[in-house]
Amino acid sequence: MQKILQVVTVVVVAGLVMFGGRWYMYVAQSDTPYDEVGIVLNGYAPGPLRTWGCNKMKERFSNQLPPYGCASADGRSWN
Repeated sequence: MQKILQVVTVVVVAGLVMFGGRWYMYVAQSDTPYDEVGIVLNGYAPGPLRTWGCNKMKERFSNQLPPYGCASADGRSWN
């Protein structure tokens, strides 16, 4: 039982590092706000992280249309 718990823990931590790292690379270092994988990962992020990510991208790409998930109701302005 302990071995199964250890394997599950390693898999969960590895997944968090892999997907979390990819999400952070999109938010903080992407050349474009329209990266499809980044948009999906940002959409699955918890609310506070998604808000932080959208604000970070707004700082970097304020002159471009916001990606899906970071747009206000009109779809043309940032949240």
